[in-house]
Amino acid sequence: MIATFKRLKERGILGMNRRNADFIMPFNPRRNYPLVDDKVLTKKLAQEAGLAVPELYGVIDTNYKVKGLQSLLGGLDSFVIKPSRGSGGNGILVAESRRKDLFFKHDGSVLDMNQIKYHTANILSGMYSLGAIMDKAMVEYKVKFDPIFKEVSFQGVPDIRVIVFRGVPVMSMLRLPTKLSSGRANLHQGAIGVGVDVCEGITLGAMWRNRPITHHPDTAAPLKSIQIPGWDEILINAARAREIVGLDYLGVDIVLDEDLGPMILEFNARPGLAIQLANGCGLRPRLEQVQNIQDLPPQPEKRVELAKELFARQETATAAL
Repeated sequence: MIATFKRLKERGILGMNRRNADFIMPFNPRRNYPLVDDKVLTKKLAQEAGLAVPELYGVIDTNYKVKGLQSLLGGLDSFVIKPSRGSGGNGILVAESRRKDLFFKHDGSVLDMNQIKYHTANILSGMYSLGAIMDKAMVEYKVKFDPIFKEVSFQGVPDIRVIVFRGVPVMSMLRLPTKLSSGRANLHQGAIGVGVDVCEGITLGAMWRNRPITHHPDTAAPLKSIQIPGWDEILINAARAREIVGLDYLGVDIVLDEDLGPMILEFNARPGLAIQLANGCGLRPRLEQVQNIQDLPPQPEKRVELAKELFARQETATAAL
């Protein structure tokens, strides 16, 4: 146990307690947490800042409005319904296609309007929200993921997580849905975490269920050396989050739409630490490098350039962890 702890410390692995004490508490004002915990508000702020987000078709915030879902969904063949204050990917319902009054999920299962209303009512009750408080249901555009991910994603939309500290992107990861995760890009539910070279946007090693892998378990496609398109734009969008929500330690989640390009999904004031396993290196040295810089550039573009100067191309060391 002591030897393992020492080895992880030497590799700069950041633990949850130290993350909270050294980076979240000092750098993330509590008064700004509502800006990221409420996804409706986050979407509004991102749009006002000129960032692309999935289109919001409507917000259901009362049980009375649940009755109007049929009208709201009337012209839609696909959509996503999710809790505004949800976490961990819980409570997200995705309709891939429609046939008359029936909707089909990615696995082929069928939903009728009563089932959709019931799910929405559960969201409002706080079943999926942080702290189990009353919530709102968002109905929004279903992303059509970029074809670059076709062979490495199973029945779902992959996303990109970028850890940003003081407006500087410090580490990134691609999260890929699997059969085990039921098509969700959430590591706790069985998605794959793939390290991404934060300087170049090229995938490195991958972790699945806390062990290193080289190929997608469902498609057998290789996970290494995928060049993510529009990488500079992704990093700049992530770097802008600091000014948008006033938090210095953030996880920024971005999706790549086939037609619309990079879009902001959400910001997270308490991003998980599994990104270190996916990248095969620790967060702590990178955070400390950025922390020690007194005068950071005010422009997001300059901070992205700084990140590329600070963090050389990573070596795949996932197996060593």
